[in-house]
Amino acid sequence: MGGNSAPWRVTLTFDNGPDAEGTPRVLDTLRRRDLRATFFVIGERLREPALRALAERARAEGHVVGNHTLTHGTPLGLRPEAEAIREVEEAQALLGPLGEPERLFRPNGDGALGAHLIGPALRRRLAARGYTVALWNAVPRDWEDPEGWPDRTLALCAAARPWAVLVLHDSVPAAMQRLDAALDGLAASGARFVQDFPDACVPIRPRAAGLTEQQGRNVA
Repeated sequence: MGGNSAPWRVTLTFDNGPDAEGTPRVLDTLRRRDLRATFFVIGERLREPALRALAERARAEGHVVGNHTLTHGTPLGLRPEAEAIREVEEAQALLGPLGEPERLFRPNGDGALGAHLIGPALRRRLAARGYTVALWNAVPRDWEDPEGWPDRTLALCAAARPWAVLVLHDSVPAAMQRLDAALDGLAASGARFVQDFPDACVPIRPRAAGLTEQQGRNVA
């Protein structure tokens, strides 16, 4: 068997929901394929009962629900410290039991990694409050190309072997119409879909898990 067929891992994540059209489509697809993912939701969307119900459905079907800031505005590393902390903590309060016990947080930053994601004060607060920060290494930018993004996905995930963390957007229903095509391509390449995250994409873990000061600095 060729080297490209060797098993490797892909963590599926979906950002910016819940969305009335896109999230049910994703959940239906994952249920049909018996796959589990993580949904990083925008906190203010949970104020709408119908959208909160979608997050509750995701949780009930075995998916993890994480915090993707309150408003998904300017990246938190570029905001005043108190404002950045409030974006996380108000979103977590809206999540309530949906976000426990994992307390996963993903900053927003237009798919790019760097210091703009999380500032020093927020980094310290996340560590002290027991959050796990989950980043990424494969962003096919499905929101920019709802039809063509699956063609890029396999190459991006393959470049991140042996473990890709794929960022998709259930907030873009047109893009999610192509989810099956992307999953088919990954499965055919030997990818094994998992729900946990590689250490390389988790710069902050709870102190009980052994966070060091250096790990806390390496958000970028």
